[in-house]
Amino acid sequence: MESNKTELSPKQRGELLAALKARFENYPSRHPRLVWAKVQARLEAKPDKLWSLAEMERTGGEPDVVGVTSGEFVFMDCSAQSPSGRVSFCYDRAALTARKEHKPKNCVLDAAAAMGVALLTEAEYFALQQLGEFDTKSSSWLQTPAEIRELGGAIYGDRRYNRVFIGHNGAESYYAGRGFRSSLKV
Repeated sequence: MESNKTELSPKQRGELLAALKARFENYPSRHPRLVWAKVQARLEAKPDKLWSLAEMERTGGEPDVVGVTSGEFVFMDCSAQSPSGRVSFCYDRAALTARKEHKPKNCVLDAAAAMGVALLTEAEYFALQQLGEFDTKSSSWLQTPAEIRELGGAIYGDRRYNRVFIGHNGAESYYAGRGFRSSLKV
């Protein structure tokens, strides 16, 4: 019988839950008033979400619970810099297709979809930056409003000079220091 690529082995589940629990306990200011036992119970009941969190972890995102919305726990990538396993991607499939030379290995939207996660919005990025200092040496692609994307652009965020900035580039561009941050509701 062929195993499902989105299914973790018992060992992988145990290792991931231990890593998530340790991070949860090490950064209590990210999730005041939340209890790990409730988070773990929800995760164990949703193996597809656990797989997506494993992908966030595998690619360097260091996911952690950052809040609750509509009764769901919200996880975001909390690595200090943009996740190292998700850099050097252009923004979307159209941008990747349009590139004639030096194509990157993938695009952000395809990678996020394959992981089962959402790209952070500007509002989510600003909220994340309230929990710590992220992207002080890197930058992260963000969900781009349609009106910007239709004109060929895409947006990213970073933190410089103790301030959070939202910038723009052509969607076809990619950089070794720019990846993407994701969120997942469980």
